[in-house]
Amino acid sequence: MAGDNPWFQNPIQNYNFGSSSSHDRHGLVVEDQQQEENMMMIKEQDRLLPIANVGRIMKNILPPNAKISKEAKETMQECVSEFISFVTGEASDKCHKEKRKTVNGDDICWAMANLGFDDYAGQLKKYLHRYRVVEGEKANHHGKGGPNKSSPDN
Repeated sequence: MAGDNPWFQNPIQNYNFGSSSSHDRHGLVVEDQQQEENMMMIKEQDRLLPIANVGRIMKNILPPNAKISKEAKETMQECVSEFISFVTGEASDKCHKEKRKTVNGDDICWAMANLGFDDYAGQLKKYLHRYRVVEGEKANHHGKGGPNKSSPDN
């Protein structure tokens, strides 16, 4: 049986993955583990929102004399980053099923509602509508009365 054969229990123990580097008790190269940990650290940083931005948002809500610990900022950084990934993943799944490559604001609103965040989805839809109106007005302003490419000043 496979359970009785030590080759099936942990085959990595039986291989030498390194040359002259130091090895740990499992036969893996310690330097390779450190490189892998460094890669994981980079990925972790890429996954999180910048802590300065998170702290700034937190500070805007609190009274002027309130302090925020580093631990509180880091905890919030993890939470909001995970929340964004959760919602975006749901929206991305919807787009994939619909054979679309681009996640848009409507997909995010749908995902929020689908995940049970209906109150937030409603507010986000209102914001998205206002954003689109303002962007449309900017485009119209530049197209009609805005800067003219044939102007001698340009």
